Amino acid sequence: QVHLAESGGGSVQAGGSLKLSCQASGFSYRPNCLGWFRKRPGNGREGVAAIDTSGGRSYYDESVEGRFNISKDSLNNLLYLQMSSLIHEDTAVYSCAALRPDLNCTGVAWSRDHAYWGQGNQVTVSS
Repeated sequence: QVHLAESGGGSVQAGGSLKLSCQASGFSYRPNCLGWFRKRPGNGREGVAAIDTSGGRSYYDESVEGRFNISKDSLNNLLYLQMSSLIHEDTAVYSCAALRPDLNCTGVAWSRDHAYWGQGNQVTVSS
């Protein structure tokens, strides 16, 4: 059974940094694309970053470009999101996801039924 478990969330002051981790397990295939998504208060789910696990190309939403960095440890089935220069607007529940194998890794615009999803982890940035 596919399982994605996030860790590393918490509270931080504006300008600070946090690193999220996601442990993937139970896949019968090697996911070709992994991503991070967030749900801010009063907003729908939005894509933050994604990474092509074959070529290593990464994609970012413009709101986090230059501040967040997505990376992976394929050997241990881990996905990371290093978040720096955090602002209050980054406060959200962050979830990791693995794209379905029949879809191509082309960005962060994923529909709910396009992937497997973790439960999410709260990140709170105080201003």
